[in-house]
Amino acid sequence: MAKQNIIEKIAQSYALDLKPGQEIHSGDTVFIRPAHVMTHDNTAAVMSKFQAIGAGRMANPRQPVFTLDHNLQNKSDENLAKYARIEQFAAEMGADFYPAGRGIGHQIMCEEGYVWPGTMVVASDSHSNMYGGLGCLGTPVVRTDAAAIWATGQTWWQVPPVARVELTGKLLPGVTGKDVIITLCGLFNNDEVLNHAIEFTGDGVTGLSVDERLTIANMTTEWGALAGVFPVDTVILEWLWKQSEFVSERGLPGVPSDEDSSGSHPRLNKERLQQLEENSITADDDVFYTVDISLDLATVRPFCSGPDNLKIMTDVSVMAKEEIAINKAYLISCVNSRVSDLSAAADVVRGKKVAPNVEFYAAPASSEVLAESERRGDWKTLLDAGAIPLPPGCGPCIGLGMGLLEDGEVGISATNRNFKGRMGSPDAKVYLASPAVVAASAVTGKISSPAEYNSVNADGNYKANEVSKSELPDIEITPGFPEKMTGELIFCHQDNLNTDGIYPGKYTYIDDFPPEEMAKVVMENYDPSFGELVQKGDILVGGFNFGTGSSREQAATALKYRGIQMVIAGSFSQTYARNALNNGFIILECPELIEALKRTIDRKKLSVRTEIQATIDFKQSLVKTEKGEFRFLPVGVTAQKILLADGLESWVTKRIKI
Repeated sequence: MAKQNIIEKIAQSYALDLKPGQEIHSGDTVFIRPAHVMTHDNTAAVMSKFQAIGAGRMANPRQPVFTLDHNLQNKSDENLAKYARIEQFAAEMGADFYPAGRGIGHQIMCEEGYVWPGTMVVASDSHSNMYGGLGCLGTPVVRTDAAAIWATGQTWWQVPPVARVELTGKLLPGVTGKDVIITLCGLFNNDEVLNHAIEFTGDGVTGLSVDERLTIANMTTEWGALAGVFPVDTVILEWLWKQSEFVSERGLPGVPSDEDSSGSHPRLNKERLQQLEENSITADDDVFYTVDISLDLATVRPFCSGPDNLKIMTDVSVMAKEEIAINKAYLISCVNSRVSDLSAAADVVRGKKVAPNVEFYAAPASSEVLAESERRGDWKTLLDAGAIPLPPGCGPCIGLGMGLLEDGEVGISATNRNFKGRMGSPDAKVYLASPAVVAASAVTGKISSPAEYNSVNADGNYKANEVSKSELPDIEITPGFPEKMTGELIFCHQDNLNTDGIYPGKYTYIDDFPPEEMAKVVMENYDPSFGELVQKGDILVGGFNFGTGSSREQAATALKYRGIQMVIAGSFSQTYARNALNNGFIILECPELIEALKRTIDRKKLSVRTEIQATIDFKQSLVKTEKGEFRFLPVGVTAQKILLADGLESWVTKRIKI
């Protein structure tokens, strides 16, 4: 038997329809039945897809978890009615439901034991990577996948290449997990782990708390990875035992459907914890990893990311000398609003006041976090200093509710993304930092460090262990799928073009937004002139890591509705790739074409009509132009069938009827 890493072993245990003796390895596409699938405010959109599929009941009501967390500040009749529909649907289907105010979905998934070491848990949200902080293979799916899982219990997944990240040494006092992941994003900023799953190893792991691991795993999303998984050790086991004791004392609100006769929690219970202690998954010795990265934690300092870019990191002590004034500070989100984060911020502001010209917003990750923070006195300390409280939820992190950035403002945030326009005006600037740095900046009115550290260069190393790629053969063409397509290339050269740029966040939760309106606003944040430039039948050519960021599927469908035939890019965010295929929209990876266009096309304009007519030959996997032929990764038979069905939704409908 070939050796397997942790990712492959977990995928093996959740894969379906395997042949006897079949082993799962990176590159394999398999059907999976995840332990759970979480949806939040987008549950309403998934409900529409579920109904469109023609499903009348859930395959397994214990799989789905509904959490309302994104737009909870919106008290309009329309939003309240939407929330009521979701709650009623959960009751009808027998699914677990957590109302607005209980907390951010990812935090609830951890607190309530849905996230479990060694299991595979997915969510219709890009930050499901966070589950890896508890040794769980957490990875995002998109809304169509979620509907398919509701209806059939399963969806498809391609096992990604796996990177090993070795953390050595120990963090200095006051340096946090947020600083670690900002360092990794800034130090290894050339897509070293793009579309990989990450396994964290090394003696430095043992010194990281679960809160810090959840933060690091959460932001592996921004690093470009599909998952970031920590090993199961005594730190995780102790956290789970403590959480088990807490929920036992608290009772079981929100989860009575799984309560057994003994009254123990359906997931966080003694029997399950004892089994975990005896049967934790580990990687085989000398197993292959595509990438090896190392980082000495002792060389990590409080770093600030940005503005508007996660790949730029600067020592906060250096930035403090630049006296960068801020207008707003944020202690919110699934990445950094847990008890330890609020405590760290409270320690900084205790006995001080928020600067007169600064608005400092604070929101706990959950109602449990709020209760514990209040018990410790940290929440009161923050409010006494002048923090503006927000309910447990996402809010301004996703550009919703009060406290958004206005034109020309500067914000510093403990969130996970600083894309232009995400937290308000595209003309604002956003920096990311740890809770302590955010708090220190709030009281000084400028980006500041809570303590002084000697400046050193972060000590990290990278090694690629690439396997040779064989020549791509002619591809079998499914009857009905075109062998060739033609169109003019429209070049949008920017690398890391994120979903906020393609489809602005402010439209994401308008569930009745018609296709023609979606088509009008596509690429609005990236290039306002795009809508007037393109024509039906064009082929959009993007840069590398196209579609990074949020899991919103409208970033794919809006382009489709605009009449774009397909997107060709050097590489794609895997979440974007899922959205595209699941909605019957063709995407092709062709890095050589992108490099050629970057060498020859003027990139002063964000979008350019190249006047290059291209023929896409699916049988030979070639883009043919007058400037040459360029190989793209083949579109296999499985993908062709989903595309012919106009997406996974229709494909699942046919399976239900069989």
